[in-house]
Amino acid sequence: MNVAHSAVIMREPTLYANTGGPMSRTRREKISSTLLGKGDGYIQCPLRIRLGLKFEDTHPVHCLEAILDAEGFRDPEELRCLYALPQEGLICMPLPAREKRLSVFQASKREVLEQALLLGLCTAQIFDPQRPVLWTETSLTRAVELFDPTGFYA
Repeated sequence: MNVAHSAVIMREPTLYANTGGPMSRTRREKISSTLLGKGDGYIQCPLRIRLGLKFEDTHPVHCLEAILDAEGFRDPEELRCLYALPQEGLICMPLPAREKRLSVFQASKREVLEQALLLGLCTAQIFDPQRPVLWTETSLTRAVELFDPTGFYA
C-alpha cells in the first residue's frame, strides 16, 4: 500500500495595483469634504447643537454630581423631564478647536446640566435619545457638534 503525502505550501497572494502610469507620475491628495453642516441643496445634514464643557482642574463626574445634588436631583436620568431633547438620533463630529466650550464654573447650573445630559446621551459618533444617560470622564469632556441626518436619508 502506497500512501503519498503531499505538502501544501501556503503563499501570500501577489497583489498588483496599477495607478495608470509610472511611479514618477503618482501623487497623494488629501480629500477633505463633508456633507455635515449643509442645510441647503439636495442633501441636507444641518448643524443642530454644539456641546462642550470646560472643567478647569476638577474631575468632571464629581463636579457634575455635586451640581446635580445642589439642584435637587438624585440622578442624571431625572434631567430628561426638565429639558426638551431631540427625539431622533443625530450624528456627532468633534467640535473644532476654535469653538469655545461652556465653562462649568461661569455658566448657569441649569445650562451646564443641559449640556451634561446631552453629552451623556452621546457616543463619539452618535446622539441617541433612547440610551441611558452615562456620565463618564470621557463623555463629559467630549466636545461635539450634532448634525441632523434626516435630509440625507430622506
